[in-house]
Amino acid sequence: MAVARHLKLAGMALLLATLVGCATVGRDFATHNVDQIRIGETTRADIQDMFGEPWRTGVEDGKRTWTYGKYRWSAFGDAETTDLVVRFNSDGTVSSYVFNTTE
Repeated sequence: MAVARHLKLAGMALLLATLVGCATVGRDFATHNVDQIRIGETTRADIQDMFGEPWRTGVEDGKRTWTYGKYRWSAFGDAETTDLVVRFNSDGTVSSYVFNTTE
């Protein structure tokens, strides 16, 4: 009886450690279109068509920014991160972007 109880407690502890040891932030987005972004040509509407709604929006150095990203960390393995940050000119075209991934 005591052995079964200890196994049950060990199983619950392992499950808890697994749940606590992982975290995911952001959302998936299609990455196959990144090479189609053209500085000064691609518009906000184009970016939204290619990647959907941004996960975050903001302003950097006076320029509107959209961030697409998924960040997954695990205490038991390598982190898996993918992000795309797009900065826009005042006319709504892309001024710059950066794409990073661990895949």
